[in-house]
Amino acid sequence: MIIAVDFDGTLCIEGRPNLVLFARLRASQQVGNIVILWTCREGKRLSEAVAFCRKHGLIPNCVNCNHPSGVAIMGHNSRKVYADLYIDDKNMRGC
Repeated sequence: MIIAVDFDGTLCIEGRPNLVLFARLRASQQVGNIVILWTCREGKRLSEAVAFCRKHGLIPNCVNCNHPSGVAIMGHNSRKVYADLYIDDKNMRGC
C-alpha cells in the first residue's frame, strides 16, 4: 500500500508532532507499506519538514514524488502523487 501524508496540520499540528500518526506510519512501513511525504512545502521549509519527520522516527520513502511502484501502476510518472491512501487535515472539510 502507498500512503501519501500531508505535513502541516497532519503530521505537525501547531508545531507539535502528531505522535499517534507518526507511530502508525512507522508501523505501516515496518510491514512493507510505502510512505510519501506529500506537502506544498518547498526549499528550506521542505527540508525542515523532512528533518522534523526524521526527528520523530519517520523516514519517508519519497518526498513530493511518486514511488516507482506507483509509476508502474499508472504507466507513467504523473505530476499528481499516486497513493492508495491520502492522509490530510483537509480530507473532511465541507463534508
